[in-house]
Amino acid sequence: SLAACEGAVLVVDAAQGVEAQTVANSYLAIDLNLEIIPILNKIDLPSAQPDRVKKEIEDIIGINAADAISVSAKTGEGIADLLERIVRDVPPPNGDPDAPLQALIFDSVYDNYKGVICYVRVVNGTLQAGKNIRFMSTGRDYELDEVGMFRPDMVKVSELGPGEVGYLAASVKTIDEARVGDTITESRRPAASPLPGYRKVKPVVFCGFYPVEREDINQLREALEKLQINDSALSFEPENSAALGFGFRCGFLGLLHMEIAKERLSREFGVDLVATAPNVVYQIVLTNQSVIEAHKPSDFPDQVKIEEIREPYIKLTIFMPEQFVGAAMQLCQEKRGTYVGMDYITPERVRLTYDMPLAEFILDFHDRLKSSTKGYASLDYDHIGFRAADLVKVDLLLQDEPV
Repeated sequence: SLAACEGAVLVVDAAQGVEAQTVANSYLAIDLNLEIIPILNKIDLPSAQPDRVKKEIEDIIGINAADAISVSAKTGEGIADLLERIVRDVPPPNGDPDAPLQALIFDSVYDNYKGVICYVRVVNGTLQAGKNIRFMSTGRDYELDEVGMFRPDMVKVSELGPGEVGYLAASVKTIDEARVGDTITESRRPAASPLPGYRKVKPVVFCGFYPVEREDINQLREALEKLQINDSALSFEPENSAALGFGFRCGFLGLLHMEIAKERLSREFGVDLVATAPNVVYQIVLTNQSVIEAHKPSDFPDQVKIEEIREPYIKLTIFMPEQFVGAAMQLCQEKRGTYVGMDYITPERVRLTYDMPLAEFILDFHDRLKSSTKGYASLDYDHIGFRAADLVKVDLLLQDEPV
């Protein structure tokens, strides 16, 4: 969604200060060259420290916060100033209405009658109903059935021009044909190249989803297919478990992504399911020097064919009050973490950095960190690739049969 904008409002808690996820999202906006407007929220709290938080924004994120607006979403203080600041500072969109069409898909939803509805931002050219369009990642062409804007409900319009945000419907049926991040162009006069930045995401955390009642397997399949329409990062494939029966092996970007998918399947589609413990994908270097991926234990070849096993690592950044550093470091060491560095943001707040196996992080790290820091710690992580690991596959036998 950030790629569809010219600016972003950076909201920082005036009492808590800069947190790990704040830093991660700020760097995304900076990489996209967006105009960033910092604001301090919850200014009505007695514990608010606006001067300290402004200094944190400048020291940690590196943007000027001297004129950051103090607001309170609760009382409405400062909201009018914020709206005026957005109008004044966020630059107008660039774009050539006469250039070949380039429109960015930044989200999508599924409609039972219209198929996939794509939310788009037009960068160049004009998007007109009745024209034939092409999805540049697949090369597939469709006739554009409907174009519209959000006001705030979806309202049909005849066309969308450069800088405008709206939606389109073109009887697209599957997620593979309309991926978030893809570029739409006109079939008759296509753009020379897609908009930069599109790449197919790769899941890193996997778990099994099985219906509570085995006869509900088709309901679960249909729910996953519809969920995948506006969640292009979700992947799934059928699998069979001796204990749980037929289900699906699902891939996610992380633990939060997995939890959101489970919640949506239950709330939006009424699916009762059993989820297995999450695990990660391993790289296995064979004795013939070829490399394969193992998503589950049954994917591991015989030990005599394995030269090396590699597991995914993350760079973990934790923000916390100084008094909890010892407990956080002890937890990271227990989780096979490798110390990278520590620095004091303020005399009372610390940023701690570790490299850690993703397999250790996804089990219970977040809950244990919150417990050991009384909820004051925040964290963020980035994937940093694979590293060699001293791992072996363990077979469990029940009455001499592997399970």
